[in-house]
Amino acid sequence: MKKLKYLLTLAFIGGMMVACDTDVENIEIQKPYTYSDLYYQNLRDFKASDHEISFMWFAQWSGQNSMAVRFTGLPDSLDLCSIWGGGIPPKENTQLWEDLRFTQKVKGTKMLYVAIVRLGAEDDSHDFKQVLNEGLAMPEGEAREAKLKEAIDMYAYYYLDQVFENDLDGFDADYEPDGDFLSGKYFTMFIQKLGEYMGPNPNQSKEDRLRLIQERYGKDVTDTNKLLCIDVYGRDADKECEPYINYYLIQNYGGGTPYVRQNFPVEKHVFCVNWGDDWPTDGTKLYNQARWKPATGRKGGFGAFYGQRDYFIHEYNPEPYYRFRECIQIQNPAVY
Repeated sequence: MKKLKYLLTLAFIGGMMVACDTDVENIEIQKPYTYSDLYYQNLRDFKASDHEISFMWFAQWSGQNSMAVRFTGLPDSLDLCSIWGGGIPPKENTQLWEDLRFTQKVKGTKMLYVAIVRLGAEDDSHDFKQVLNEGLAMPEGEAREAKLKEAIDMYAYYYLDQVFENDLDGFDADYEPDGDFLSGKYFTMFIQKLGEYMGPNPNQSKEDRLRLIQERYGKDVTDTNKLLCIDVYGRDADKECEPYINYYLIQNYGGGTPYVRQNFPVEKHVFCVNWGDDWPTDGTKLYNQARWKPATGRKGGFGAFYGQRDYFIHEYNPEPYYRFRECIQIQNPAVY
């Protein structure tokens, strides 16, 4: 944890330098502060270690007019980032992709594709939805279930392609079915299919996974360690999903004391607040999630929805990401 102390100190100084830049003649707005190669290596080593993670759903990244809405403006020690609110960034926006790749490859922040997964609500123009419609129109029986599974597998490949073809680090399946077909056992089937290509699937060897990946995405693709996460609000996924996921992202938007869902071990729970609404407050809800410790073991971590709003300076936040960085330190205190 000495590395973390060093990293947080430099990141704190860097945040102050950005916040205090008052030169209105700058052509490049809020140019990011850069550090040594050793700093970034220590940063990646810390994120690769076994620890309670920090997580953020990051939206408004298409703005680019401020470090508050740029990937390089995110806290250096952020472990995991779901790219929320716009799908895959457009390829023609080269600056945005340079920011994303620097944050991903140099800082070591894992970048996840995220989507609310509702197969039944998808547009009928999609091939997977057409197959689903065929299956739903069939009479009960094995043939119908086989057709439904075909649609679910196709839907899983649709999201796998977003991750692998854009060299992202995993997928965050937002499970809010609201009556959609893709719930219960069918959602479990969806997760299990994704689990053939990502996540900690205990029923698959690394060699078998690599073979599947390269059959679909080519021999140059060798990453067998992409993450699979579920985020939930108001309901829980079936326990059969648990072996296939890395983290269970809990939308604990009320900000109260976290409670552990029985279907999933506490070390996979990441408790998240709604920072989109709570950013002007004193931050108590965020601090509660970071401080909380289970009676035994450890939690997965803490996080925030619209976490980028902690960049804003106000009476409770003296510098960009002051509270978020402090929560990282609270959760993973440096060893003096």
